[in-house]
Amino acid sequence: MTFRIEPMAVSDAERCAELEVILFPGDGPWSADAFRAELAAPHSHYAVARDDVGQLVGYAGIALLGNSMHPESEIHTIGTDPAYRRRGVGRALLDELLRKADTRGGPVYLEVRTDNDAAIALYRRVGFEIVGTRRKYYQPSGADAFTMRRSGSAEEPAQ
Repeated sequence: MTFRIEPMAVSDAERCAELEVILFPGDGPWSADAFRAELAAPHSHYAVARDDVGQLVGYAGIALLGNSMHPESEIHTIGTDPAYRRRGVGRALLDELLRKADTRGGPVYLEVRTDNDAAIALYRRVGFEIVGTRRKYYQPSGADAFTMRRSGSAEEPAQ
């Protein structure tokens, strides 16, 4: 299977919301309106993965925060259609977000469910480290999250 990564369009919001319900049913899946609001934010960068026929099979977003002296970024979401998992879609989307963050420098943060072993392993492979735990972070499920951090290209590794 081949796929391409491209910027998310407002017209993609409905499909992303559909995937959210499948992927995160007990953790307050984002609505189409939430995706549209993120796309309208000037500090956000969202991308999608499309298969050979143009179907949206994954999505991801990052907030580019701070300023030029103290930049930092926060990954807000990454989701892959279950039928397309383990085919490199999530990694390609993550690489796109990190490429965008690295153009600014600074650390990149994210939260991930403590029981999401596949995602944690992926994040570790690209340099993220667990720096904390947020108890009952995901609602309404009450699941805990790890806060993970990846050092920026121009800074010292996380302690």
